[in-house]
Amino acid sequence: MGSAPTYIATWNVNSVRSRLQQVLAWLGVNPHIDLLCLQETKVADDQFPVTAFAERGYWVYTYGQKAYNGVAMVSKYPLEDVKAGFSAVLPEMAQLDDQKRLLSAKLHGVRVVNLYVPNGGAIASEKYHYKLAWLACLTQYLAVLRQQEKDILLCGDFNVALTDLDIHDPTGCETSIMASPAERTALERVLNLGFVDIFRQQNPEGGHYSWWDYRGGSFRRNLGWRIDYHFPSVELAQRVTECQIDVTPRRHPQPSDHAPVIIGLANLRP
Repeated sequence: MGSAPTYIATWNVNSVRSRLQQVLAWLGVNPHIDLLCLQETKVADDQFPVTAFAERGYWVYTYGQKAYNGVAMVSKYPLEDVKAGFSAVLPEMAQLDDQKRLLSAKLHGVRVVNLYVPNGGAIASEKYHYKLAWLACLTQYLAVLRQQEKDILLCGDFNVALTDLDIHDPTGCETSIMASPAERTALERVLNLGFVDIFRQQNPEGGHYSWWDYRGGSFRRNLGWRIDYHFPSVELAQRVTECQIDVTPRRHPQPSDHAPVIIGLANLRP
């Protein structure tokens, strides 16, 4: 009889301190989650609420900054070979680590890369060009990792809808951020390194979203975008048991505007 799958979740919590009780409650309802990757934690490392998670038996790894950005990994098990930022693999790209957006580590032999892609502001803006540069650097970073390791899982808030199927109404989306041709091409270059959009593979129909604007009753009307992903490497994809979006936390008072996305992986090294 094989061991139980390993479950990894990704969730942009839009401030871990503001949503702390929601995150803890969600973990309590979902005790099968082995690793929770958080984005947009918005807190410096020394202010991260580590104790709240440690008291519940979790190991915590952070890469944050005050008020903006930030990523963290909350794990049932000690993680190995933790790497913070692009510069851990590409020292020449240290300037892109001023914004804390990428943290990776190994769990049961799998390299998990937790990332928060820049939003981009508006097309042709300085922030938009920064986003494209960041995605280009991500491609370089992953090309190096792919030479070193086979079992890699990319997860996080990518701030890009891969296709029109990932948007409730794609009309005119090519002229706005998160769906412009340049952003989609940049993300496709990442996937072309040997990664799979496993949720879409398992759910070929539309209507599934992970982010809803706070305005206009977007969640109630399901006017969402799918911009939070798990992208396993083609080798790791063979061991995926499931991938699903849990919309339950989005129904709570004062929620994050994102929902958690969960992946199950079978037969990992314990």
